[in-house]
Amino acid sequence: MATVRIPPVLRPSVGGEKEVDAPGETVGEVLRSLAASHPDTEGQLFGSDGGLNRYVNVYLNDEDVRVLDGLDTAVKEGDTLVILPAMAGGG
Repeated sequence: MATVRIPPVLRPSVGGEKEVDAPGETVGEVLRSLAASHPDTEGQLFGSDGGLNRYVNVYLNDEDVRVLDGLDTAVKEGDTLVILPAMAGGG
């Protein structure tokens, strides 16, 4: 099982938890497991095409999964996934 660190913006969707454990052998499986347990997260994490929303960044043990194998990146027992919503702004 992997540990998923939940950003403040998603915490209301997971009962206020900062971290949750979720099973899966790939990043996609872990995130889909999270969404199955906490349905309010699905639309925030995934786009209509089933891929990650473009404004959601996911890191596996400090590496951006987009430069690895994306949702197909292998996850081992004890790994940590960090969900970070992209921030926009400027002045």
